[in-house]
Amino acid sequence: MRKKVVIFSAPSGSGKSTVVNHLMSKYPELELSVSATSRAPRGQEQNGKEYYFLTKEEFEAKIADNAFVEYEEVYDGVYYGTLKSETERIWKAGHIIIFDVDVKGGVNLKKIFGRKALSVFIKAPSIEVLRERLVRRGTDSEESIAKRIAKAEEELAYAPLFDRILVNDDLETCLKEAENLPIF
Repeated sequence: MRKKVVIFSAPSGSGKSTVVNHLMSKYPELELSVSATSRAPRGQEQNGKEYYFLTKEEFEAKIADNAFVEYEEVYDGVYYGTLKSETERIWKAGHIIIFDVDVKGGVNLKKIFGRKALSVFIKAPSIEVLRERLVRRGTDSEESIAKRIAKAEEELAYAPLFDRILVNDDLETCLKEAENLPIF
């Protein structure tokens, strides 16, 4: 089994997790790498399922122990990262790692894994649509949504650094395009 990874990145609200979940339900050989974060859980998120939730101090201790493949301080004092133990666990099971990560993490992972990786950027058709999706989600405050939109505007500049770009204008079309990616 060749050690492969598929990296999905997108501004928040673009539909990245929906695409990733669809692919994983269709292809059992794909397994999500659960990221670690120092942010608090949102909604019904559970430790070890959506993220490994660590305190800022725990996260920084793991940085010092070189426990991450990559990590990023995405917001001031809020870290996200990929644990080495997670990639080792998935490859040991003979699966292809699928990453659902922020844009900078996606670019970093592509640099680290090189030709073993397929990187995919998912974007909403416009910033206005992105904002509407975040509001509809109902999980973030107005201030948090404003921060995410400002960040999304920056993140769009990273799209050309990815192997493929999918525009999530129509979800069914986007899912079909994702199924046709050269993953295997």
